[in-house]
Amino acid sequence: MRYEGVVYRPPSEASSLIIQATIGCPHKKCTFCAMYKDKAFRIRSVEEIKTDLRLAQAQYGSTVDSVFFADGNTILMRTEQLEDIFCYTQQLFPANKRITLYGSTQFINLKSEGEFERLKKAGLSRIHCGIESGDDITLTRIVKGADAAAVITAGKKVRAAGIELSEYIMIGIGGRERSREHALASARVLNEINPEFIRLRTFIPMEGTILYDQWSRGNFGLLGPYEALRETELLILNLQATSLLYSDHASNYAYVNGRLPIDKQAMLDTIHKLLTMPEDSFRPPEYGGL
Repeated sequence: MRYEGVVYRPPSEASSLIIQATIGCPHKKCTFCAMYKDKAFRIRSVEEIKTDLRLAQAQYGSTVDSVFFADGNTILMRTEQLEDIFCYTQQLFPANKRITLYGSTQFINLKSEGEFERLKKAGLSRIHCGIESGDDITLTRIVKGADAAAVITAGKKVRAAGIELSEYIMIGIGGRERSREHALASARVLNEINPEFIRLRTFIPMEGTILYDQWSRGNFGLLGPYEALRETELLILNLQATSLLYSDHASNYAYVNGRLPIDKQAMLDTIHKLLTMPEDSFRPPEYGGL
């Protein structure tokens, strides 16, 4: 396989074969994001992608059972191109059980529900979508490129096609000023969509980003451990979805995982226990991509 620049994938794709179908991200305006800064966005040709798939087959043979098509917004490719590479993947790897990729709200909404049904039939199993927040003011401030209504439309479209949806929420992205609004609005959006997965990430200022500069100048209120835990508590308390919730990332202060709603109280109990610990006992969060 041939890779260009730093390649990111979700922790849940750690065992997946990674193939770059696109290079970089077509948006690159999010004020918090330091990913894909080293490369201009482009879509690789279908033949390039197929060549990499054949290289992977030669190296791994029948052991491949999950494929993640990087980079940042592979869903932007034309539907017929995606159908082609998905079908080819299934031909090369008969034991493959899962095909996944990243897709942001604005690019998901460029496709119709019928197109997603076609992609599902071709083998697309899951879309990883970083919605970050359900609060319109926060979404505008971080230049996410979509509002809450668009997030809900995109999520329902993917769900209606039978494709799994993994939605990412960023704890603390609203700052101290909008912590409550961010938590409540995010819960509302997630309840509307009811995705298969809700994954939590805690905001960490990354050097080289606009939000890092705002924080450095004192213009953004970064949440401390207790504040981040209370925001997480408020989010979970207001979730009515039946999703699997994971805090599967080193950025988080609390590892709360479980099926909603049956595990909600256990997750809240974990947070309550952590809130009894001295705040200075929490390690600084670590960044490791999505």
